[in-house]
Amino acid sequence: MNMQTRNYGWKQTALAALSLGAMTMGLASCSNGITSGFPSSTASTNPLAVYQLQGAVSLVHDPTIIRSGNMYYVLSTDPGTANGQVGDLPILCSSDQINWSRCGQVFNTIPSWITTLYPGISTLWAPDVSYFNGVYHVYYTASTFGTQTSSIGLATAPTMAGPWTDSGGPILQSASGSAYNSIDPNILIDYGSGTTVQHVWLTYGSFYGGIYQREVNPQTGLLLTTNTTNYHLASQTGVSGNPIEGASLVQKNGYYYLFASIGSCCNSNYTTDTYQIIVGRGTSPNGPFVDQNGTSMLSAGGTVILSSSGEFTAPGGESVYTDAVNGDLITFHALSNNQYGLDYLFVNQLTWPNNWPLIGTAP
Repeated sequence: MNMQTRNYGWKQTALAALSLGAMTMGLASCSNGITSGFPSSTASTNPLAVYQLQGAVSLVHDPTIIRSGNMYYVLSTDPGTANGQVGDLPILCSSDQINWSRCGQVFNTIPSWITTLYPGISTLWAPDVSYFNGVYHVYYTASTFGTQTSSIGLATAPTMAGPWTDSGGPILQSASGSAYNSIDPNILIDYGSGTTVQHVWLTYGSFYGGIYQREVNPQTGLLLTTNTTNYHLASQTGVSGNPIEGASLVQKNGYYYLFASIGSCCNSNYTTDTYQIIVGRGTSPNGPFVDQNGTSMLSAGGTVILSSSGEFTAPGGESVYTDAVNGDLITFHALSNNQYGLDYLFVNQLTWPNNWPLIGTAP
């Protein structure tokens, strides 16, 4: 989530659209997702040309996904009280990856340590959900708008239904002048070349210094004190503001793949958002990561795998979920030009031809 230009523009335009329910293009006319004007799922492989998700799929930003049994769960940035939602870090559920309903939230109120550090904070952003050491982990962002005054927090639960217990303090913090911005957390459970967990990595960062990484203690979920190295993974070197964020790191077929969002997000005028999803790969979770042309992601490299197309613009805030049982998925948000910039949830298949990711249509 763009911390240099973020001003809740996406939320403001969404709320404006909600007030236009009587209009033909208002949200009320698409309460089960955008349906008019889209071809069937077999007509195109462009992931932005086909929209068949249903239910609670709008006002979803920076989604993350996990499967537990036969149920899929998506968590996202909290939209506040829009759509009548109460509580922070909403949880959506689906058994088929298509029909989504609101089924809870991580918090009913923002933890007190956050409101003490950041008086006036009203929402939490960009969660990441993972499962290790027998519990579910949700890492999330608390930040003061437009600054590096940011923290990553952690909540855990025995099941996705909760109850969620907050760690009671920041996992990682940054301040003005830090090398990084401690937002947009993402967890990689690293199996190395075997089948047992070797390491757990927390990847994070937005603008400023780019994307960084720390090792996590798999027993506690906190940063590992015996390895304090802060690995630098990606940067839009030479681009004003270093616009890269929303990293998602996964392990597949002997490679580690680093996905990220580049460009601007969340401007008050959504038509100026320029988000794109990029990827690079490497043979170590700590990098280096290079794109298909061999350019390092530390030198503004990254192969673009999704950008604006047709009705939907500024796709990003992605999270990749590898699933050996049901197939790999990528979830992200994109803005609807026909819905005044409302942000919509996408959940798409992810395949790996020639060991590079390809986003397909919705399952």
